[in-house]
Amino acid sequence: MIPGTRDFFLEKRMHWFDAHLDLAYLAEHGRDMHAGLDDCRGRYQPAAVTLPSLNEGKVTGCLGTVFTEGIDPNDPDAETGAFTYPFGDADAAYRAGMRQLLLYKSWFEAGVIDRMPMRGQTRESNGAPLRLGVLVECADPIADPDELDHWVEGGVVAIGMAWSNQSRYAGGNGTDHTKPGNGLTDLGRALARRMDELGVVHDLSHLSQRATDELLGLTDRIVIASHSNSRVLMGDPDSRISQRHLSDATIAEICRRGGVIGFNLLGDFITPGLKKPDRAKIGDCVRHIEHVCAIADSRACIGLGSDMDGGFGADGLPEGINSPSDLVILAEALRDAGWSDTDIAGFAHGNWERFWRGE
Repeated sequence: MIPGTRDFFLEKRMHWFDAHLDLAYLAEHGRDMHAGLDDCRGRYQPAAVTLPSLNEGKVTGCLGTVFTEGIDPNDPDAETGAFTYPFGDADAAYRAGMRQLLLYKSWFEAGVIDRMPMRGQTRESNGAPLRLGVLVECADPIADPDELDHWVEGGVVAIGMAWSNQSRYAGGNGTDHTKPGNGLTDLGRALARRMDELGVVHDLSHLSQRATDELLGLTDRIVIASHSNSRVLMGDPDSRISQRHLSDATIAEICRRGGVIGFNLLGDFITPGLKKPDRAKIGDCVRHIEHVCAIADSRACIGLGSDMDGGFGADGLPEGINSPSDLVILAEALRDAGWSDTDIAGFAHGNWERFWRGE
């Protein structure tokens, strides 16, 4: 290899599509998303993500989440904030989610971001450096499946029906997947059908295994996992905590349908038994990525779903990665593992871009 070739390709030409960023949620936690990392303030410090840091790291496309959490208002340890709502309160969930959707709308109208169209559709660019599609992470803010059109008009392109807890639509990864009630609810089945009618993509990342299996049995559409890693590499595959990761059978089915899996950069989801201040090893990142590729017998269904600052700071990321500008470390590790420049570009952006073009 000619000296300097790696740096030129991986640092100068590389750009990224990140399938999971909690941008509106971070803004609601007091982060100035228009500031640099040293001046952004807010929760989850040291910070990795603001709009300028994404631009500096050549993140040109992403899914920005509407993240809300149902809580027990009588629980003194429950989270508080504009993103929370009492369990089962559809109106409060709607208000919490709509605030975040309207924030993305204001950024688009101000020309700060570009709006990503629905899968398989096109729209003229407004020239902003970041094209963003909205991912609803927990469907509770959608008061009824018949109201989904309103959310699609606001930029929603994908939905995960639950977060960790039970939602009105499905069981999340923190529920007991052995219980029949923690699959899809009747409302969840209705939402799945309406999503398919409108072309909204299903995100499996936070569903319980029962909800995942029931959804895959209900729809034959292409599905994604926006920010999930491999269950078999994370300890006891039968434990409740392991539901947060994808079983080999689920990985195979996502890839068989032509979907894409976003690799999650939270160190606790990469290296089993990680203890602070230790950080996940880059070699373990490669292990997760290549495990997906081995199951799929292809490098076309893996991409990035970093979840940067999604409930943790930059010190929760793998060693050497402290902002989007450091994502080149992953690209270099894949090249060292024998990946071609074409395959690396697929992981960085090409596989997700192909998916959203509907190819």
